[in-house]
Amino acid sequence: MPVVSRRSFIQSTAIVGAVGVPFQIPAAQPPLDAQAWWPAQDPAAVKEVVTVAHFDLARVRALVERQPTLVSAAYDWGFGDWEDPLEAAAHTGRREIAELLLAHGARPSLFAAAMLGQLDVVKALVAASPGCQRSLGAHAIPLLQHARAGGPSAEAVVQYLDALGDAGRQPSNASLDSADRALVVGRYRFGSGPRDYFDVDVDKDRLGIARPDTSRRTLFHVGELVFHPAGAPAVRIAFLKADGKVARMTVADPDVYIRAERV
Repeated sequence: MPVVSRRSFIQSTAIVGAVGVPFQIPAAQPPLDAQAWWPAQDPAAVKEVVTVAHFDLARVRALVERQPTLVSAAYDWGFGDWEDPLEAAAHTGRREIAELLLAHGARPSLFAAAMLGQLDVVKALVAASPGCQRSLGAHAIPLLQHARAGGPSAEAVVQYLDALGDAGRQPSNASLDSADRALVVGRYRFGSGPRDYFDVDVDKDRLGIARPDTSRRTLFHVGELVFHPAGAPAVRIAFLKADGKVARMTVADPDVYIRAERV
């Protein structure tokens, strides 16, 4: 009987799976020692597919045809603001991207149904789960806004949700005077590493927070200089004001896990 080496076996053998579809084992695998995320999906690939699902049909197609499981991947933009490709397509009104993702096995959702103009689906879900129309999508975007993103083909859904009266509810944002807003703007350091700090700034008249190399998150004011970031209403970011100055910031989810001193 001829002796078959492991190398030649890997290079030449096709394995037949449970559904009878041959799968050719790659002749070589990338080294795993530098891939701390494996066997979870590559975070860079997940971030890319969620990002391009906002606007690039061709790239989404290339990614999900090469790696079909990416249709169900979700990316955390910060503080637990999770988003999957279908959610991205839904709130940006990209019907063709949403249909492509669904055809490749993406999990249908209330938000996608609203954007796609699926009135019967939306009505059935609201009837089955009263109050679900008040749910917020990724980035705290209301259901009604998803329907409006669908354009004329979703107009019936817009009218239905508008009649409910509460499907367009935005996250609460308590008033904040300009003096207090100016007090919290700055850099807050919580460690000695090159990325161990947050920057708080104002962009387009909205207060926001970001750690280096991460996505900036809009801040919603709860009151008394306590905020929550977009898409993460349970998180609390509090600024300590004393003697007319802000010297410290804490982040709690739900317990305090970061205390950052103002630089």
